[in-house]
Amino acid sequence: MQVALEITYRDVDKTPAIESLVQEKVAKLERLCNYINSCQIALEKIHDRPKHGSPYRVRIDITVPPNHELVADSNPGDRIQYAELDTVIRDAFSKVERQLKELTEKQRESEKTKGVAAQDTVALVTRLFPEAGYGFIKRIDDGEDIYFHRNSVLHDNFDRLEVGTGVRFEAEEGDKGLQATSVQIVNKPGVSVGKADEELIEPPLGWQER
Repeated sequence: MQVALEITYRDVDKTPAIESLVQEKVAKLERLCNYINSCQIALEKIHDRPKHGSPYRVRIDITVPPNHELVADSNPGDRIQYAELDTVIRDAFSKVERQLKELTEKQRESEKTKGVAAQDTVALVTRLFPEAGYGFIKRIDDGEDIYFHRNSVLHDNFDRLEVGTGVRFEAEEGDKGLQATSVQIVNKPGVSVGKADEELIEPPLGWQER
């Protein structure tokens, strides 16, 4: 278990069964989101003999980067009288699990959107070494040559590449300098688009010159 876990017992006996249940539920949260910062759980008995509802209350606070705090609270009311502690624990975790799923889905969608925006960098393939499985592309905006590997070409399309193929890509710093990632074929300059994903790229004058 990687998350920083803090469990507080208030007028509740700490038993192996309860502790095991909490650990199991926290592990499930970690499988949903493996970058949770912290998880604070309060188990308390708020009434000895309540006239209505459960004597137990469970509160869960978790923090998720960059600055999200999720809170779930369970104290079953009149309709679930005298619910046992394990039932209240499960209910609280069910509530925070739904919140966590919603948050992580939003974060993934946000990352996808950023990724699409990053691919607006356009380049043309200038050199290919098929047997070695790599090549170079030249950015149209500044003419910089950037290395890319076969594994960086999306949809296993490395073998479709030719000198002059238009691509979009992302880039990151590697051991040998800037490297292209997520290379996606756009089209081939000067010919029919065919199966290309976007409109024809018009190559700048002297684009093959070094």
